[in-house]
Amino acid sequence: MRTDVIVLGAGIIGTSVALQLAKRGFAVALVDKRGPGEETSYGNAGIIEGETIFPHPFPSDAGTLLRVAAGRAPEANYHLAYLPRIAPWLLAYRAWSSPQRLIETAKLMRPLFAHALSEHEALMAESGAERYLHKTGWLKLYRSDHAFGATGLERRVADGFGLAYRLLDVDGTRALEPALAPVFRHAVFWEHVASVSNPLAVTRAYAQRFTELGGRVVKGDAMTLRRGGQICRVETSEGSLEAGHAVITLGPWTNDFLRALRLRLPLAVKRGYHRHFHPRGNASLTRPVLDAEGGYVLAPMEQGIRLTTGVEFADRDAPPTPVQFDRVMPAAKRLFPLGAAVEPGPWMGSRPCLPDSRPVIGQAPGHPWLWIAAGHAHWGLTLAPATGRLVAEMLSGATPFCDPAPYRAERFDPLRV
Repeated sequence: MRTDVIVLGAGIIGTSVALQLAKRGFAVALVDKRGPGEETSYGNAGIIEGETIFPHPFPSDAGTLLRVAAGRAPEANYHLAYLPRIAPWLLAYRAWSSPQRLIETAKLMRPLFAHALSEHEALMAESGAERYLHKTGWLKLYRSDHAFGATGLERRVADGFGLAYRLLDVDGTRALEPALAPVFRHAVFWEHVASVSNPLAVTRAYAQRFTELGGRVVKGDAMTLRRGGQICRVETSEGSLEAGHAVITLGPWTNDFLRALRLRLPLAVKRGYHRHFHPRGNASLTRPVLDAEGGYVLAPMEQGIRLTTGVEFADRDAPPTPVQFDRVMPAAKRLFPLGAAVEPGPWMGSRPCLPDSRPVIGQAPGHPWLWIAAGHAHWGLTLAPATGRLVAEMLSGATPFCDPAPYRAERFDPLRV
């Protein structure tokens, strides 16, 4: 079997890359062990964060660090045995969390974020997925004056970008979301943020549109990919599949693949959990809500109200330890009337994260036939269609819609192992 491009990994990133390539006339095969969107892409808060300014920074205040160290922080958990392995990455991440570097990151990421919603809208329109899109914005709640005051720099940068937001008091917030209890002091309403009510269904809709354009979704193992001459070959359930180019969109499994090429990205994993709940009585949510100090997001989904936890630093393949639910549930129930859980237990996924909070999008160093789209961290859903467009334009030789230089793998040194 021959094709032009093999895309390895069928999460929202890989599916969007495959679809954008197919739209430009490439013959493409999308290869994964599982169906489209069934891994990490399933378990996000559903927010298309086109108005995002700063990435999630390393905490700077001593109180938060002490709570994390003591295992009492809702926003973060860790496995003690994993800390020696993650420590170098955490130090680099901390360095990139300084105010100056956060501003630098915001400027470098703005071209991708500026196209996030429009690229989703284009793919949703042609894939029949518009019903999942809700342009209702999202709310960030702050329980203390201190926490709200810490957002001043972010809002000033947003002003410089011309992004729209509103500062709300408790009454103004509850006019938008009457079911929220007045347990907070301040809110920022990001008016032009959109969200989706079923991230898995969106990924599947994009995959269906991909097949309608002639693309093939094939079960296979990315780790079987080999290069010989001008051809790369991967083993699938339908036999050997050959192509001139390959794109790896393997998320937290990226380095497993790159190791065979003696390459390595400084990629870490932030594990996260979610669970759906029925609302009590007639309570409802219209838009996602972040409890900034509570360390969780409540998001309205087709399955119920999705409660997502903060991050967990642990080995990617370690057994789940959803202790953060115990930490966030009391605050979440005081804010919103959560009822019975929909599922018997929580879901867990792994976010692939780079220390500078920028993804890698571009050719693999020393391997012009291989392209990488990985390391999107908390922004996989948000940036997937824009990432797919950027990869497709570069691979086809077209002029990219934005400068890809900030996302090159070569910004990390050393890359080779």
